[in-house]
Amino acid sequence: MQLSKLKEKRVYLPFVIFAVCIALFVVLKSMKKPPEEKTAESVAPLVKVEPISFQPLQLSVTSQGLVKPKFNTQLVAQVGGAVAFIAPEFVRGGFVKKGQVLAQIEDADYQALVLEARAALISARASLQQEEALGAVARDEWSRIKNRKPTALSLREPQLAQEQARVKAAEAALARAEKNLERTRIRAPFHALVEARDIGLGTYLNPGAPVGQVLSVSEAEIRLPVADNQLQFLENQGVGTEVLLKGQLEGEASEWVAKVIRTEGVIDDKSRMAYLVAQVLNPYGLAVPSEDDSALDQETHHPLRFGSYVRAEIQGISLPKAALIPRHLVTDGKVPVLSKDNTLQFKPVTTVRDQGVKVVVVDGVEDQDQLIVSALQYPVEGMALRLPATKTAAGGSGDAEAGGAVAELANTSD
Repeated sequence: MQLSKLKEKRVYLPFVIFAVCIALFVVLKSMKKPPEEKTAESVAPLVKVEPISFQPLQLSVTSQGLVKPKFNTQLVAQVGGAVAFIAPEFVRGGFVKKGQVLAQIEDADYQALVLEARAALISARASLQQEEALGAVARDEWSRIKNRKPTALSLREPQLAQEQARVKAAEAALARAEKNLERTRIRAPFHALVEARDIGLGTYLNPGAPVGQVLSVSEAEIRLPVADNQLQFLENQGVGTEVLLKGQLEGEASEWVAKVIRTEGVIDDKSRMAYLVAQVLNPYGLAVPSEDDSALDQETHHPLRFGSYVRAEIQGISLPKAALIPRHLVTDGKVPVLSKDNTLQFKPVTTVRDQGVKVVVVDGVEDQDQLIVSALQYPVEGMALRLPATKTAAGGSGDAEAGGAVAELANTSD
């Protein structure tokens, strides 16, 4: 009997062990913590935006050129002779005033010619007076003759005309002698900067021999090439408009103000550019001397030197409403804009012209539209976008959802 009971226990033992294992598994499973649920992260691309700002805009046209004098004059001798005097200011780089004697040719011979001409004139006038007296006598005598009519020769009219001609010839000879005497003094034709001197003391000059070269310092001119399609942005093709010149002076950036005085009116056959001419008055900033002064004085340390290379900004027309948008953001005439529901929208825009790295937009977008300035790898119209985190008052931050508020962004420079 005991053997039978032992056999029964052996039969039920596996079932007991299996039941205990199941119970233990259930207990252990009930003690295990479930995994924490993670919030779904937004996969929308993160973008930066800038508000588009419309405001009045003054257009300008850029150019460049070299500063040149309005007058560049070669001085030549008008009479012959040896050089007896040279002014100290008549050196390369010297400033001379209008009418100043730069050099003088020996004038003794020319003074003698003046004296001879004056003597000849006095003699001619005396002969004229004598002939006038003889003519008066002849007319008086013929007035007593009643039966004959006097001829011009009997009244000495041809002789009188001859003496009158001699007087005029003597006056002309005197004027020519005095003019030649004056021409022995070589004078500056205007306030000038001496570019070159070709003579020295004792140099013998023939008429027409070069003496030197002078540059007018009263006015400077700059030829400014402008593309033909840029003239539409200038009023009256730029004539009368202000020009801001920028260049280097003694290693420092400097600016000067000029004015467009004319257009050359043709298109250059090589460069295909139109040319405007800008004028700068008194480019060297010289003080006008008195009659007793011998040379000009430079009163400013901000001269615009001849031969300088300058960049020019020509004032153009004004637009009542325009916005500047980076040029690289305009593709096929459209710009990316963040819509109110934080989705991508491409808006076609009307551009007027390029201005540096930006384009001038006058239509197609609204003021304060959010322009997307960050790059999108695969932009698709209507795709959802995210903005950078918006800072809270406590200093914390959180990701904005697709319909969240627009973030406050700092403007990025180009």
